[in-house]
Amino acid sequence: MNISSLLKVALALAVLFSSATAALAQGKTKLLWLGQASWRIESPGGKVIVIDPWLTAGPKAPAEYKDLAKLGKVDLLLVTHAHVDHIGDAPAIAKMYKTKLHGPADMVTPLIFLGVLPAELSFRINKSGHVTPLEGITVTAVKAEHSSMYVFNNPATSKPEAHVAGEAMGYIIQMENGFKIWHMGDTGLFPDMQFIAEHYKPDLVLMPIGGNFTMDPLDAAFAARTWVKSKNVIPMHYGANPLTAGKPEDFVNAMKGSSSKVTVMTEGQTVEF
Repeated sequence: MNISSLLKVALALAVLFSSATAALAQGKTKLLWLGQASWRIESPGGKVIVIDPWLTAGPKAPAEYKDLAKLGKVDLLLVTHAHVDHIGDAPAIAKMYKTKLHGPADMVTPLIFLGVLPAELSFRINKSGHVTPLEGITVTAVKAEHSSMYVFNNPATSKPEAHVAGEAMGYIIQMENGFKIWHMGDTGLFPDMQFIAEHYKPDLVLMPIGGNFTMDPLDAAFAARTWVKSKNVIPMHYGANPLTAGKPEDFVNAMKGSSSKVTVMTEGQTVEF
């Protein structure tokens, strides 16, 4: 092949790469709400991210997804903390899809020692930890004001055991095209929400509003209006437990006058950004 032909091939490849990059930049991020704090997110590049999958036992999880195989594929698995409505089916999903469970360092370690999760299917991360688990996808662990405990049903004694499981956290997830999602996990109010919002500049915040264990609608709206001020907010973590009785309509009313767009979803619904 002569130099002229090589130049033509190089130019053609450059055009293809440019077109693919432009298409990716214009691509959409798809979010499927699976109830509580559980999400299946599909990136513009087609990668599937699953967060806090409380599905088989989740009272609000769509019936279809009680079958974990219906997730299709899982390229990245994130867990914010060890409470059952967040860790849920994560170990089973990690084994089924041969996908590493990414989670708080001191939550993942007990899972390994207890035999719940093989070491090769685990990844330990801590607050401010910044990783690139998939090409074009970055994840940063951030603070959440909450607790974390893992309940282990010991097969040797047939009794449940409570194990300290590190500290809860949230995640900033950046897609291939730069779109950023802040999954807050479970959290109460804390003023560093303002710092996180200003530093990472999330385009979308998934915010708990249920109350009792997390912010209620009024506290969540205060944080969203005063500190976070993101373009988009979706309320989550309500209605799956009698103790998380916060109502999305109260959150919407408390958000009046804010520049943030609030999207209220139903379990099983998909939205695109």
